[in-house]
Amino acid sequence: MHLSDTLLNLFLATSYFGIILAMAIESCCIPLPSELIMPLAGFLAYQGHFNLFGSAVAGAVGCVIGSAVAYWIGATGGRELLLRYGRYVLISPADARRADDFFARRGDATVFFTRLMPIVRTFISLPAGIARMNFGKFLIFSFLGSLPWCFVLALAGYNLGSHWQDVGSALRKYDIVVGVGIVLLIGWFIYRHVQRPRSPQERSLEGESRH
Repeated sequence: MHLSDTLLNLFLATSYFGIILAMAIESCCIPLPSELIMPLAGFLAYQGHFNLFGSAVAGAVGCVIGSAVAYWIGATGGRELLLRYGRYVLISPADARRADDFFARRGDATVFFTRLMPIVRTFISLPAGIARMNFGKFLIFSFLGSLPWCFVLALAGYNLGSHWQDVGSALRKYDIVVGVGIVLLIGWFIYRHVQRPRSPQERSLEGESRH
């Protein structure tokens, strides 16, 4: 049975709860693409099984639930692992502190806009949790960013009708663009850390993290 058939049976059997569950899984860093979930929900809205906007709200609620789980994984276990073993992948305690400052100053906008991007939207919760961004704001901006994403995908499935699966095919080229951008950022990060000598403060922070 194809994944789309499994989702179809889930949605027909459990209604909006199925959308919430599927999007919660997607937002918990598990590769279940929203580009498949929400257009299918839109197609079922076209057939009269769902309300279109209700489907989008259910998807956004699922995103928030899954994102909250990923956030707390990052906040509880991920941060300790990062500080202890991050140096093996060129991440220093100073980098962790810069991430803390970044999410404290720009976390709202970062969470909102990354929810509108393929690939990145699924994984932003972990670094937000590791940086311990304000949890209330994290939930609010996760919902606000997820709602338009879910609605547009559902609307596309609604308008395409039986051709709803074309939505995922059309968005796949953007996945490639985002993937290339991520690779370039990783390359820049490695280059910067290899080329730039660490300051005495950074060496001191690294020493502290080993104890």
